Amino acid sequence: MSLLPAPPASRPLGVSGLSVFPIAWGMWRLAENGRTAAEAARLVHAALDAGINLLDTADIYGFDGVDGFGDAEALLGDVLVTEPSLRDRMILATKGGIRPPLPYDQSPAYLAEAIDASLRRLRTDHVDLWQIHRPDILAHPQEVARALDDAVAAGKIRTLGVSNFTLAQTDALNGFLGNKIVSTQPEISPLRIDCFENGELDRAMTLGLIALAWSPLGGGRLLAPNTEREKAVAAALDGVAEAQNVSRELAAYSWLMAHPAGIVPIAGSQRAERIGEAAKALDVRWTRAEWYEVLVAARGAPLP
Repeated sequence: MSLLPAPPASRPLGVSGLSVFPIAWGMWRLAENGRTAAEAARLVHAALDAGINLLDTADIYGFDGVDGFGDAEALLGDVLVTEPSLRDRMILATKGGIRPPLPYDQSPAYLAEAIDASLRRLRTDHVDLWQIHRPDILAHPQEVARALDDAVAAGKIRTLGVSNFTLAQTDALNGFLGNKIVSTQPEISPLRIDCFENGELDRAMTLGLIALAWSPLGGGRLLAPNTEREKAVAAALDGVAEAQNVSRELAAYSWLMAHPAGIVPIAGSQRAERIGEAAKALDVRWTRAEWYEVLVAARGAPLP
C-alpha cells in the first residue's frame, strides 16, 4: 500500500523570509525546578542542533498563580545574553494577552506593555512571531489589530499569530490587520481531533497559516494511557511505532505531521535527549489505512 506524502521539510513563516522546521520546541516548563541558565542552554542547543528552529514560549509560562510571571522568557533571555549567536539560529516565538489576576487583556495599552516587557525579558529587540495567547472577549478586534500593526511597524514583531482562537475570532482579527496572521496554535493531538472536522485546519490551509499544535501528546496521556479510548489510540500508534522501530511519542508527532495542513507539533519535553529525538519523527511514514485507524480509535466510533 502506498505511503502518505512526507511532511514538508520546512514551512515559510508568512512573507518574513523565515522557514519553520516541521517540529517546534515549547518552553512552558523551562523555568521549573530551579533550572539554571546553563541547564536551559543545554536544552536550547539540543533543539537547534537537531534542526528544530522555532522555539515557542509565552509571558505566562513559569507562572504558578502567585509568582513567576515571565520566568520562562527571562530564563531564555539569560541564555541569549550568554550566547547571543544563538538568536540568529532560532525563530523566537512568544505569546501574550493573559494578565494575572485578570483572565485576558488585549486592550491596546496592555498589549504595548506586554510586548515591551517580553522583549526586555528575552533580551532582544524583536521577536519573530508574536501570538495572542487566548482571545479577550472584551477587546474589539480593530483595536487589537491596530496595536499589533503598530508593534510590527516599530520593528518589535516580525510576524503575528493567534492561539486558541475560533474561526470567527481569527477572521475578525485578520480582517482588521494590515500584517496578516501567519500562524494558528490550537491544541491538537491524536486525543484532541476537533480541528480535523471543525474547519480550523481547513481555514489554515486556505490562508496558508502554519498550524502549531500544542500538547501533541495529549498532556502526556498518550504515554501513560488510562481510559479505554486512550489505550485504543495508543495501540493504534504502537502498530506503526513498532513496525518502524520508533517510540509512540515519535509516532504521535508523525501522525499529526502527515496531515496535509503540515501541522507542526510543539514538543514540550525538557530533557535534551528527547528534544533531539523528536526531529526523527520526520522519518516515520504512514499508509492511509494506518492513519485512519488512529482517527477511528480517537473518535471512539467508526467513520460514517
